[in-house]
Amino acid sequence: MTERRTVRIAMNGVTGRMGYRQHLVRSLLALREQGGLDLGDGTTLWPEPVLVGRRAHVLKAMADQHGLTEWSTDLDAVLADPGIDIYFDAQVTSAREEAIGKAITAGKHIYTEKPTATSLAGALGLARRAREAGVKHGVVQDKLFLPGLLKLKRLIDGGFFGRILSVRGEFGYWVFEGDWQPAQRPSWNYRREDGGGIVVDMFPHWEYVLHELFGRVTSVTAHTATHIPRRWDEHGEPYAATADDAAYGIFQLEGGAVAQINSSWAVRVNRDELVEFQVDGTEGSAVAGLRNCRVQHRSSTPKPVWNPDLPATVSFRAQWQEVPDNDVFDNGFKAQWELFLRHVVLDEPYRWDLLAGARGVQLAELGLRSCAEGRRLDVPEIAL
Repeated sequence: MTERRTVRIAMNGVTGRMGYRQHLVRSLLALREQGGLDLGDGTTLWPEPVLVGRRAHVLKAMADQHGLTEWSTDLDAVLADPGIDIYFDAQVTSAREEAIGKAITAGKHIYTEKPTATSLAGALGLARRAREAGVKHGVVQDKLFLPGLLKLKRLIDGGFFGRILSVRGEFGYWVFEGDWQPAQRPSWNYRREDGGGIVVDMFPHWEYVLHELFGRVTSVTAHTATHIPRRWDEHGEPYAATADDAAYGIFQLEGGAVAQINSSWAVRVNRDELVEFQVDGTEGSAVAGLRNCRVQHRSSTPKPVWNPDLPATVSFRAQWQEVPDNDVFDNGFKAQWELFLRHVVLDEPYRWDLLAGARGVQLAELGLRSCAEGRRLDVPEIAL
């Protein structure tokens, strides 16, 4: 007979787009729909979300919609509840450090979106406090669990590329200004004073993708821009966009490879997916996106010849081969939630912790400084 073990999780900021769709609905509620998380020892883990936020009527409606019984606008009261096992944070960045600090003091295990703080000092402070408190902690690094990047990791582990030379990434899409069509992202993303900016948002992603797949980032050169200086908020009111909406980065990696990644909310998509990485090596190349991955091996590489006087007679894209799934890929956020829950309950290994989150904050901080100073900056290793 299977034993059911309940884990109560305070979910702060779950009324936001990411917190609601990916973490609540597609992760924890999806786990409940499948009957809980089978721990493999005759125990099924049952996640019990406790919704936390500022708007009572929204929280109540959300709880009612999904058959949940617990919600609160009083974070301190929730953290004082000894029955809460885990604190999860998906708030705006500017509110995250204080809330996580309170949760650590209350002895809760921590799982959080990134960036974990608005400064490297703050991010390292949280990591040290969590270590000293003896609580388990994890940071969302969802892109590692995307099917396209899992296929790319399979190629790397199999030695497909030989020596990796370079990585080129393209991320972004056109976010409407909000005047004649509603914006797809919240207005705070475009106000620096509220913790907005694409560098703060995306460089932490690029840090863990590069670190996990290709090697530690050892230096960064970045240029940022605010291409759209005037936007309209959720109430139709115009405001000045004070944060960067595009960033162009060059990252030197340990081992010698170079990565170039463009990130923009002011670019129209002319690629197969919203993010794509091209990896070139001595033995082969690959282009990986959210779900798909295509390869071209050395043995089947064509021999292009530059001749601008003649039209191209072949499709270059057709010369690449699709990498098969060879596996069933679950939602990336849900997959990482499962690993963190097993880490908390079974003490299984888990390396995407608050120190890993601090590396992302460090890279964002140095990227902004690189642009401000107009120079390349070294990225020193950090430790607690």
